[in-house]
Amino acid sequence: MRRVVVIGGGIIGLAVARELTGRGAAVTVLEKEDRWAAHQTGHNSNVVHAGLYYRPGSFKARMSVAGNRSIVGFAREHGVPVEVCGKLVVATDERELPALRVLAERAEANGVPARLVGPAEAREYEPEVSCVRALRVESTGIIDFPAVCEALARLLEQAGADLRLSTPALGIRPGARGGVEVATGNGVVRADALVNCAGLHSDRIARLAGLAPKARIVPFRGEYYELRPERRHLVHGLVYPVPDPSLPFLGVHLTRMLDGSVHAGPNAVLALRREGYRWSDISPRDLAEVARFRGTWRLARRYAVPAGLDEVRRSLSTRRFAASLARLVPAVRPADIVRHGSGVRAQALLPDGSLVDDFLIETAPGQVHVLNAPSPAATGALEIAKYVADQVHRPRECAHEF
Repeated sequence: MRRVVVIGGGIIGLAVARELTGRGAAVTVLEKEDRWAAHQTGHNSNVVHAGLYYRPGSFKARMSVAGNRSIVGFAREHGVPVEVCGKLVVATDERELPALRVLAERAEANGVPARLVGPAEAREYEPEVSCVRALRVESTGIIDFPAVCEALARLLEQAGADLRLSTPALGIRPGARGGVEVATGNGVVRADALVNCAGLHSDRIARLAGLAPKARIVPFRGEYYELRPERRHLVHGLVYPVPDPSLPFLGVHLTRMLDGSVHAGPNAVLALRREGYRWSDISPRDLAEVARFRGTWRLARRYAVPAGLDEVRRSLSTRRFAASLARLVPAVRPADIVRHGSGVRAQALLPDGSLVDDFLIETAPGQVHVLNAPSPAATGALEIAKYVADQVHRPRECAHEF
């Protein structure tokens, strides 16, 4: 029986572990925190993405569209809360119409059920929305991703997997008789193959394993607000802006959650620590790594002014954050929103300053490293797991960016 050690207990790591156990492998999962889904999986917007934003044929497009179906099916089979509610992407002025039409064309190319609607029909879905035109996307949903991870962990336990919380990987070396040995605070784990799903620390784990990954993880914090309970009626489902094609992130949006609350966000600012959920979370080591990487400065020259400064101002000002939301739903005022935590996105950055746009997976003999898996990775987790499991049996060294 082939032994595989998976590093990382977020949704990707647990999904990969389940896929491998289903193929007959003996799997050990190492998670440094004392719970599953402690970081990216447990701090996102819990949206099941449809797949309309991504370049046709890309890994993100394929995994998101297929993952939309498989994650919803998994949730329904295993009693995880999920609702396929659809969403609106709204153009608030005429200048956004060309980009909205491009989105509609991309949705069609990716096989995503979506259609352009006028302001009157848009308001049938969202009575308070402001738009000149909108794209209605039917397959977008909301889910409880941490509950998905709990279900995956239960299935793994039932299948006999070795699940180890509070067990960081401290060192990785070749095994004396082949394979790999992972040193932890609780002893050494020996396996025939290694899968790195460490998210915010994936590039460090790759270096521990002897690779020189071409990308560096740079953490971006996304901050969320929440509508006050008495103002939740302003949003019925999901309302997104038309993304600015010159910027790397989608922009703040409004999402009604499974419990009826409405979350707003996220913005995107450079985090001062890889797990920096607040401005006060600062790591000298993490900051030094970011500062020494030449890609950081090239990225800053490209986006710092005015986009980066706007994001920082919005992070510090409730009024500015509310103004961004009011472009979509004019009735939202600063007094209507309260802060509601944040998440940190593990974004892979190349030395030339470009953000890795697609999922990035690098392999070496006996090793698979998932080095860039931001949104919509949670949506596509079960499909990514199939792909990664295929790579475990391929001993050649290569990088896969689609």
